[in-house]
Amino acid sequence: MTPFGEAMRELRRRKGVSQKQMAAAIGVSAAYLSALEHGKRGAPSFDFLQRVAGYFNVIWDEADELFRIADISDPKVVLDTSGLPPGHTAFANRLGGQIRGLSEETIRALEDILEKATIPDNDRG
Repeated sequence: MTPFGEAMRELRRRKGVSQKQMAAAIGVSAAYLSALEHGKRGAPSFDFLQRVAGYFNVIWDEADELFRIADISDPKVVLDTSGLPPGHTAFANRLGGQIRGLSEETIRALEDILEKATIPDNDRG
């Protein structure tokens, strides 16, 4: 499951609707919603996200969060390390090969490291 799939499932749960009901209301198939929730489809389109936000009548801040979550929910990530030092490429490949075996604790620790290393948008040149 992706972060977006988890968020969408929680929205459906709170509203008390099935995938089939939601799919009919926003004009997609229940199979597509299921694939999104289970991480078997890539990131959804902007149009789809707008329909979901409208369907659940989410407020602006919640819609922004939903869009942000969708941006980090592509289950088939491709990393382009061309032009980077060899260590970056080796690390990306090693992570790709071992990610399925990493514990939740390790993932959280790596997220913390990335969070501390991330340059805020307003600090970028």
